[in-house]
Amino acid sequence: MTDMANRLQALRPQLLKYAQLQLRNAAWAEDAVSETLLAALEKPQSFAGQSQLKTWLIGVLKHKLVDQIRRNSKEMSTTAEDGQDLDEDLFRPDGHWRETPQDWGDPEHCLRQQDFMRVLEACVEHLPGQQGRLFMMREWLELDSDEICKALGISSTNLWVMLHRARLRLRECLQLNWFDAQGSQA
Repeated sequence: MTDMANRLQALRPQLLKYAQLQLRNAAWAEDAVSETLLAALEKPQSFAGQSQLKTWLIGVLKHKLVDQIRRNSKEMSTTAEDGQDLDEDLFRPDGHWRETPQDWGDPEHCLRQQDFMRVLEACVEHLPGQQGRLFMMREWLELDSDEICKALGISSTNLWVMLHRARLRLRECLQLNWFDAQGSQA
């Protein structure tokens, strides 16, 4: 096995985890990672060494993930949890918060903490199916709204409602699993 093949093999588990987080389908994730590694092996000269190999592979993988989403958009379905509305739990009928969100301090400081990223990743992983998928397509893969709506056959209104719900769930999860936990340790 060549040095490049060994390096790719070592990064494969991380790429697969990333792809599964994005796609929430093991077979599609496996396909995307295989296509990424194959592309890297076929054109190793494309890696100019201006970044870490992992960073370059994630960039290639993002394109393969978008391809998978486009290919499989008809098979993506909603789950029962996607329809659950947190608004009633979090907001009063007049639209104000039932409980004022706590101050999270400096978000940039949190993003630099490796443990925070682990908790954020776990929270994203536990978003309901379609909400998680939409959130990842929008925030991680940086697809524009029109492309997401077209790929999944949903209206822009539905997209924004589901993204709103996903963000509320993430806020709730981070509050519970990071900020409250950090406060109890202080």
